[in-house]
Amino acid sequence: MLTRKQHELLMFIDRHLRDTGFSPSFEEMKGALSLKSKSGIHRLITALEERGFLRRRAHRARALEVIRLPENLAPRTRTPKPDAPLGPNVIRGPFAPAPPRPAPEAANDGAAVSLPLFGRIAAGVPIEALRDHGASVDVPAALIGAGEHYALEVAGDSMIDAGILDGDTVLIQRAETAENGTIVVALVDENEVTLKRIRRRGNSVALEPANPRHETRIFGPDRVKVQGRLVGLLRRY
Repeated sequence: MLTRKQHELLMFIDRHLRDTGFSPSFEEMKGALSLKSKSGIHRLITALEERGFLRRRAHRARALEVIRLPENLAPRTRTPKPDAPLGPNVIRGPFAPAPPRPAPEAANDGAAVSLPLFGRIAAGVPIEALRDHGASVDVPAALIGAGEHYALEVAGDSMIDAGILDGDTVLIQRAETAENGTIVVALVDENEVTLKRIRRRGNSVALEPANPRHETRIFGPDRVKVQGRLVGLLRRY
């Protein structure tokens, strides 16, 4: 038996999936249910998962899948529309710690290093971040240096003028600080993660896109935490 809010959220997600081909954002779900915080949506989604009504799909732009509805207990399958736009991934965060990795030796530059893959990061609209403990990507050792590293899949077009395209895999060196003008993974308000160029201006922190179609976002110094610096990029053709 579902609560009223669980039922409302499940039906809203199902309608949104059928109408658009991708799952709604947390803001859309929060507005549809007239909730004040995203934490309430997190709790409802978790409850629906535990009851077998929803499933989260890692590394997919369309992250939520309706398995069944209260009035129809048969499994529900759907094929996403091929021309549907990418939507934000609804996934848990923040980043889990990864074991430290030694610097690759120069004589071993041709070797491959396996990095943990942390799901899709929106280079357009911030999303919650996920580490899938079963996912990894092999990269040339020469692309990374000393320290801890991880990989992220990019979703969105806000960094295209920096040569970062939708679908690219970016290689990130874990760090808590970065110089002005560095492209970083930034954690905003403890629950949103985005890939942007960081600039500090007085007591403010600006997260700048590399696409004139997107706006620079300005935050107070306590609202943004650096979680890594961009050090490399992989692209498949």
